[in-house]
Amino acid sequence: MHLDRAWPDHNPLSYFRTPLPLSLIYSIHSDKHMAQAGDIYERELKHLLCGNEKVIEKMIKTCDDQERSAFSSMKEHPFIVIRAAGSLGVDLVALRWDYCFPIEVKSSADDVLHFSRSARLTEQADRMMDECKRSSVAPIYAFRRKGGKGDPWRIFILPIDLELKGRMGLLQRRVPKIEVNGNNNLIMRWSDGMKLSKFIDYMSMQCE
Repeated sequence: MHLDRAWPDHNPLSYFRTPLPLSLIYSIHSDKHMAQAGDIYERELKHLLCGNEKVIEKMIKTCDDQERSAFSSMKEHPFIVIRAAGSLGVDLVALRWDYCFPIEVKSSADDVLHFSRSARLTEQADRMMDECKRSSVAPIYAFRRKGGKGDPWRIFILPIDLELKGRMGLLQRRVPKIEVNGNNNLIMRWSDGMKLSKFIDYMSMQCE
């Protein structure tokens, strides 16, 4: 099927003969914009962990010495990172000889992300906790704050009622847990997380 036949003028909205409500049109464009923004940060994190020189050089322009050194080390000790959205229920899976873990990527201009404000966020986190608990794998969240200087990424782990073993246990004990409030709702505060650069440094220390 040719795109121009299925969607006249390459505009999916023109396919509908009956005009769509403005609220639905705004929703379609808003969801598309949010998906594109999320994709940008997923790709950024993927390329940082894969040791992509161009992305790393762009990232470290406003970083301090520790951050710059950590990001640059990924050129020599990169991960294989698979974008897994739509298949495994998480955004990325990072693989290396010493570590392997799923990563859910979130981004916001705000410092605090309340999971209770979105049923999708809560269901996604619950599913990830269940799957990682079954496999004894560390469920990692990467929170990217928009704007600012230095390392904009913060790393968290979902709290699971299981003591992980081996290197997964090291991550469980070292990486800050996402907060659970009195109503059993998850809250991710950017300022409470571990810098991605420190997360990289920690993993590097463990493999020396």
